[in-house]
Amino acid sequence: MPISAIIIDDEQLAREELAYLLKEVEVDVVAQGKNGVEAVNLIKDLSPDIVFLDVQMPGLDGFAVIKKLLDRKVPIPQIVFATAFDQYAVKAFEVNAVDYLLKPFDKQRVAQAVEKAKKKLGSADSTSDQIGTLVKMLEQQQRPQAAKVLLKAAGRLFLVDQKDICYASIDDGIITVVATNMEGQSNCRTLEELLDSLDPSMFWRAHRSYLVNIQRIKEVVPWFKSSYQIRMDDKKQAEIPVSRAQTKRLRELFNL
Repeated sequence: MPISAIIIDDEQLAREELAYLLKEVEVDVVAQGKNGVEAVNLIKDLSPDIVFLDVQMPGLDGFAVIKKLLDRKVPIPQIVFATAFDQYAVKAFEVNAVDYLLKPFDKQRVAQAVEKAKKKLGSADSTSDQIGTLVKMLEQQQRPQAAKVLLKAAGRLFLVDQKDICYASIDDGIITVVATNMEGQSNCRTLEELLDSLDPSMFWRAHRSYLVNIQRIKEVVPWFKSSYQIRMDDKKQAEIPVSRAQTKRLRELFNL
């Protein structure tokens, strides 16, 4: 049986293009909406299998739509984000939604997103798992990120711009941060705590012991057994391992 879908986008041409591509893969587009308010009402009334949700919309954006659904205890359908953001920003959402689509839409990518949705629909616990990750994402989006990070070095306290941070590592509970012109220690207790204070569009947890500034990755180095290391652009050109759990994301980030 065809799966049902709703398209939410404030651009009519984008809605029409996506509707055409979905018809090609036998998805039944039961409704379209042009803003977040319509999205909430349509999802509540029609209970679609998938929602193709634009991230940037006037009024309620894509994230606010999800927040409204959660607040009203409306069952969350499978979510595919549609956006004009670049890949780095898209990947930072960390929502574990079904997928994301970059504009302009690509027929093959739309088909892949639909296939992922079908697999999720067949999973008994996918909805509860997704709600948990969406709630976590919303909390992160609402948490303000500091423009600067406090580092301790040589008995002094320095404020470092986030963009100047290359990477951070943890060893025996001590977090070391390497920046453009200095190296120091963070007073955060865990990398998770440090990551929460950083711009999610810029920083990525490449390994349980490392988080990196995506924009400061200089080289991706193939390693043994289909694994990778990444070489950073700091003075020492540090080589950082990529965990197996994050290998897929690395490939998606750089189209490996």
